[in-house]
Amino acid sequence: MLVGAGTWTAVASDDPSPVHRTDKVMAVDGVHLDTSYFTTPGTGRRPAVLLAHGFGGSKDDMRAEAEDLARDGYAVLTWSARGFGRSTGKIGLNDPKGEVADVSKLIDWLAEQPQVQLDKPGDPRVGMAGGSYGGAISLLTAAYDDRVDAIAPSITYWNLADALFPDGVFKKLWAGIFFNTGGGCANFQPELCAMYNRVAESGRPDAAAVKLLQERSPSAVGSRIKVPTLLFQGQTDSLFTLSQSDAAAKAIKANGAPVDVDWIAGGHDGGDLESSRVEGRVTSWFDRYLKGDKATDTGPAFRITRTGGVDSTDGAAQLRGATADSYPGLESDRKDIALRGGTQRVDNPAGASPPGVSALPGLGGAGGLAQLSSLGVGISLDFPGQYARFESAPVTDTVQITGTPTATVHITSTTDDAVLFGKVYDVGPDGTQQVLPSQLVAPIRVEGAKAGKDVTLTLPAIDHQVQKGHRLRLVLASTDLGYASPAAPATYTVALKGALSVPTAPRVDTAAAPLPAWVWWLPLAGALAALALLLTGRRRTATPAPAPELAEVPLQITDLSKRYAGSTDRYAVRELSFRVERGQVLGLLGPNGAGKTTTLRMLMGLIKPDGGEVRVFGHAIRPGAPVLSRVGAFVEGAGFLPHLSGRENLELYWRATGRPPEDAHLDEALEIAGLGDALARAVRTYSQGMRQRLAIAQAMLGLPDLLILDEPTNGLDPPQIREMREVMIRYAAAGRTVIVSSHLLAEVEQSCTHLVVMDRGRLVQAGPVAEIIGSGDTLLVGTGTPVPEPVVEKVAALPGVASVTGTDDGLLVRLEPGAGAPDLVAELVRLDVPVASVGPHRRLEDAFLTLIGGSA
Repeated sequence: MLVGAGTWTAVASDDPSPVHRTDKVMAVDGVHLDTSYFTTPGTGRRPAVLLAHGFGGSKDDMRAEAEDLARDGYAVLTWSARGFGRSTGKIGLNDPKGEVADVSKLIDWLAEQPQVQLDKPGDPRVGMAGGSYGGAISLLTAAYDDRVDAIAPSITYWNLADALFPDGVFKKLWAGIFFNTGGGCANFQPELCAMYNRVAESGRPDAAAVKLLQERSPSAVGSRIKVPTLLFQGQTDSLFTLSQSDAAAKAIKANGAPVDVDWIAGGHDGGDLESSRVEGRVTSWFDRYLKGDKATDTGPAFRITRTGGVDSTDGAAQLRGATADSYPGLESDRKDIALRGGTQRVDNPAGASPPGVSALPGLGGAGGLAQLSSLGVGISLDFPGQYARFESAPVTDTVQITGTPTATVHITSTTDDAVLFGKVYDVGPDGTQQVLPSQLVAPIRVEGAKAGKDVTLTLPAIDHQVQKGHRLRLVLASTDLGYASPAAPATYTVALKGALSVPTAPRVDTAAAPLPAWVWWLPLAGALAALALLLTGRRRTATPAPAPELAEVPLQITDLSKRYAGSTDRYAVRELSFRVERGQVLGLLGPNGAGKTTTLRMLMGLIKPDGGEVRVFGHAIRPGAPVLSRVGAFVEGAGFLPHLSGRENLELYWRATGRPPEDAHLDEALEIAGLGDALARAVRTYSQGMRQRLAIAQAMLGLPDLLILDEPTNGLDPPQIREMREVMIRYAAAGRTVIVSSHLLAEVEQSCTHLVVMDRGRLVQAGPVAEIIGSGDTLLVGTGTPVPEPVVEKVAALPGVASVTGTDDGLLVRLEPGAGAPDLVAELVRLDVPVASVGPHRRLEDAFLTLIGGSA
């Protein structure tokens, strides 16, 4: 039972909804657990839900989901596990005597709360959910405490020993991330710390290490889990693979419990975790099995998220669901694909270095390698001489692989112990581009390999479509960055024994992509708009006549104002006036909310001003004004077709303008952008910097007289920023004009000739960069050589001088108020200081903050 009174704190939620949160530090078996309890007003009892956080996190990670469940009619308890957040104790990797016992005490506490529904005294109606580490504690608690009524674990393990020591091979990078994320070995239970140090040093798990992790795994007590279970597992996950949820589903199903399986797009290696969909399905699961609402649709028995291409507007992967009425497992409806390749020699280098590369644990997120592979971008590395390769002929029909491919090979080694890494690549029609689905590999340890052995490879479980005309390539490599290989040099001989067998799961159906809503409403809306025009006799507003005196002026803005709907007294832009001449690189500066983007949108005719006007080369700007053909713009990124090359994207864009190809001046624009040979490559292989430069080249097509760039250096590294600076300077040097909006003041200072500074929609100052910066009180005196220290002291004693600092080639002199540069120069000449130059010394940042009063 709970020991001690604990510390209670009522916390007012920032959310206006009526969710009440109470924080409590509970003393449990010698440790303190930091908890939060979420409820909504009401006198009725409701089921409870325990939400467990992932490894390295805390209860705070679960707050948003807890509040949502509370609004849906649940009493929700979150907590920080031992060793995390503000909870004390050593990390036990879900030790049944530690973390699992803690949860049972939390269930005891829930049974005493007046808001919680009871099945009988001391037995609350309770479900559990959580991801990764939190998913495992859900499974374990369901096995050890029969008061748990339903669970929904996500991207977690069934057998932790199998996850970290697959086939007896040490998954060293993920294990290292585990122990470092936990704060270091000293924060773990002593037996876990000793186990990790032992295995990390030897590079191979021993029997005691395997036993220790198995005892803390759900698989050790799988026969006790008899509650409805909703299993989510990540496809882009080299830590806990699909085989973990497969084993869990089979074991729990065998106990007679309802089990649904859902393979989500993301995982520990990155990709889309589909949080909103997952949380919605968890809520439905609990509504069905905790509230007893039998009408609730809990979803299909099996679901896979599949990537259906790329959204050309934002580059995001388009996700679609595939479903089946029953879970097919990882081995259903196999298809044999013949492979070619004779007996091959594979070297394991001394120290297993250099290692091959597949996944990079810890570097996931939206840009993780596994996510890229789902979009058709292959990023993997196998060193020549360190792998064997067997390849199929081009497949004659599209093949959908869903499950674990298998193959049998004969392996002989110069050492008794051999370790290889199996993977199946999808190879494009030209034979060069290869994609490793989800960046997954399967380690294989072969003992007694000197005598030679036939080994059946169980390759990584995947869901991947191989297009007609593509090939499958089976690779067996001797090293992999994520795993520990034998340090002793060895040579393996590998021969293929039969075909590659791939599971196809034909009863899993992919949902048809729904027609966009605009397919239905656009024709109707068009007809209604046409009718309205006919009935009202609406005519276009007359465009003001061109101003001949401004025909050579790229931009003249006069008394420009804009106030958005709902803002009766606050202007986005107010009475703004400035002028830009040919050959200038104008920096448009201001803090967030200054009105810069609104100004640019009015300049390009995208929004209509409330007052004033914008004239480009004397012509008033209106939507679709012909003079806009002389304007090129890069605002908020450009959308490119990822499968086309850079050059093909630009040519396609220009054709869409309807202008003659010779007017594009494509080669000139590309020369200025400096993309070189990258133009022939698919855009999906481009770095962020290359995409930015391609977008600039697109804006420069036709060599517009006025080029507008909004934050062109976003996401670029310093060398790429320097290149972008040179692009703008080169472009303006030909007599054209560039307007750039940027927050990088140091870059603006180096690349721009003129500035317009805005704040709260108004013009603060406009003029040459040198004038705006030069209004400071510090002068840089150039002498060409360092000034001797005695002379520096004499200068410091001069009237009107506040301070002096020597530099490598002169002096920095700060003047007192009222003092002037001419008097200073006269005194320096009298002291025989070799004055070569005198100028202001102030950074743009200082001038900018002075102008806007530090509001940035």
